Amino acid sequence: MSSTETGRKAEAAAKAYLEMRRFEVVEQNFRRPRCEIDIVATKDDVAYLIEVKYRRTDSQGNGLEYITATKLRQMRYAAETWVDEYKWQRDYRLSAIEVAGKDFTIMHFIEDVI
Repeated sequence: MSSTETGRKAEAAAKAYLEMRRFEVVEQNFRRPRCEIDIVATKDDVAYLIEVKYRRTDSQGNGLEYITATKLRQMRYAAETWVDEYKWQRDYRLSAIEVAGKDFTIMHFIEDVI
């Protein structure tokens, strides 16, 4: 399986997880020059701009450990781009979902990574 296919499966698992918890997924794979957001979901008038991190094994750390200071800056920039483009005037949060293993199991959902 290619890394693109793996990423799509991880994002599909994350989307299903969010929908089971009554989030409304409003966009997937928001991409603009120099930024991306894997999933944008809303719940209770809050937008969640979600980074999906997949790791087949945790032998080199879990997926959330790969959200570095640099990645947080990229996430903030992407969030500001989305908020500006969609004229979102309500609350929003930078979030992350860790997906792991060959079964694409949801390990963690951090609603606010800041």
